[in-house]
Amino acid sequence: MAGKKRRKLKSLAETNTESKRMALKGKREKSELQTWSDLPTELLELIVSQLTLEDNVRASVVCKRWHSVANSVRVVNQSPWLMYFPKYGNLYEFYDPSLRKTHSIELPELNGTRVCYTKDGWLLLYRPRSHRMFFFNPFTREVIKLPRFELTYQIVAFSCAPTSTSCMLFTVKHISPTIVAVSTCHLGATEWVTVNYQNRLPFVSSIWNKLVFCNGLFYCLSLTGWLGVFDPLERIWSVLAVPPPKCPENFFAKTWWKGKFMAEHKGEISVIYTCSSENPIMFKLDRVNMVWEEMKTLDGVILFASFLSSHCRTDLYGLMRNSVYFPKVRFYGKRCISYSFDHRRYYPRKQCHDWGDQDPFENIWIEPPQNFSSFT
Repeated sequence: MAGKKRRKLKSLAETNTESKRMALKGKREKSELQTWSDLPTELLELIVSQLTLEDNVRASVVCKRWHSVANSVRVVNQSPWLMYFPKYGNLYEFYDPSLRKTHSIELPELNGTRVCYTKDGWLLLYRPRSHRMFFFNPFTREVIKLPRFELTYQIVAFSCAPTSTSCMLFTVKHISPTIVAVSTCHLGATEWVTVNYQNRLPFVSSIWNKLVFCNGLFYCLSLTGWLGVFDPLERIWSVLAVPPPKCPENFFAKTWWKGKFMAEHKGEISVIYTCSSENPIMFKLDRVNMVWEEMKTLDGVILFASFLSSHCRTDLYGLMRNSVYFPKVRFYGKRCISYSFDHRRYYPRKQCHDWGDQDPFENIWIEPPQNFSSFT
């Protein structure tokens, strides 16, 4: 009787063990059959948020769940618009390169003005007759006045939107081969402050200079490629011991020195040199070795170049990465001329141009607001 009971208990134990083994096997097989679409939502959001816009769009077509997650974390930057300043009249045009669409609006407030610079959706404008300078937002029609200042042949820039109390304006003027006059102004000031500084290295200021504000400093690239730096807090001016970018000899033709653009992106400064039918050449400032390093790629950045100010963007739908978009539109206002560093060619084809030959005050790239329905 006892032996029969032991056999029964042994059979039950074996059955229980077998059940556990089968259950474990089932769990393992189920785990192996799990797909990427079964990932927890939090983990999927983390992964997709690290993708570029192009890869995000690809991921969104995997399934309905991925489509929902990809849309929830997708960041699409707004492309700058190319603003045209008419020679006559008050009708201004704004070209959107992403949608290849042009908007027109009457802006009588700008009559008799000259555009100087743009940043964060604001224009800096100058009236030569009255020496009046002011900020203007074409999307909201806001005006912020500034003290009078005679702006002759130099150019001027500002650090951030004038809605910020830290907004600072800067310009530099050639006095002699060894002296420049730096003029600054901040919001709320009643006058500009001008101080003369000695140049220890060659630097000649002119209208062909390029200005950017980067890491709290104003950088000014001179006509011949020397780089001046001004610290607005310490009020220190210096010319960096960085030899001008080296260009091929065939670049040293008529207006090669006009066809250059400078931009800032994530604390790095880049310059683009263009010349007639030659492909553009790009340099990035290496602060450690104090040299201009030639670059073969924009590292995924899209650069919108214009004479007075340039902008950098990433992840723009419908536009080519690693490309420079120039301030010129062809095909009845439907196609902006660009150069791709990936393909080493202009788009559309045969659109090479001496970009320095353009009227410097003819157009400028400006950042539109995220919601511009009221503007259009």
